[in-house]
Amino acid sequence: MNNIFNVPQYKKLRQSLRTSMTEPEKRLWFRIRNNHLGVKFRRQHGIGRYIVDFYCPKKKLIVEIDGDSHFTNSAKESDEIRDECMISLGLKVLRVTNSQVMSDLDSVVDLILSEVGD
Repeated sequence: MNNIFNVPQYKKLRQSLRTSMTEPEKRLWFRIRNNHLGVKFRRQHGIGRYIVDFYCPKKKLIVEIDGDSHFTNSAKESDEIRDECMISLGLKVLRVTNSQVMSDLDSVVDLILSEVGD
């Protein structure tokens, strides 16, 4: 399964996404980076042809922060296909909204902690 992670052809895109993180991504990253939750998270991590917002390899957990663009019908369908792909790889997907991160970051962190706790 390692050959699907961080496919070289998407390296520049991953780097670009890391340097232009949204405010909700920055806020959540500040709280989960450096093993703050007891496990390592990676940001803008490539899995196959997709780039996920945050990935915890040890727990096989993906955390996605969904902005307004994710609430159209076509985006919802794309997200479902993407999630099914991740699930088929044995990964779990946790989706939160920009609004949740911006208005109640502590609850979002608690939710993630409940997923990564032993």
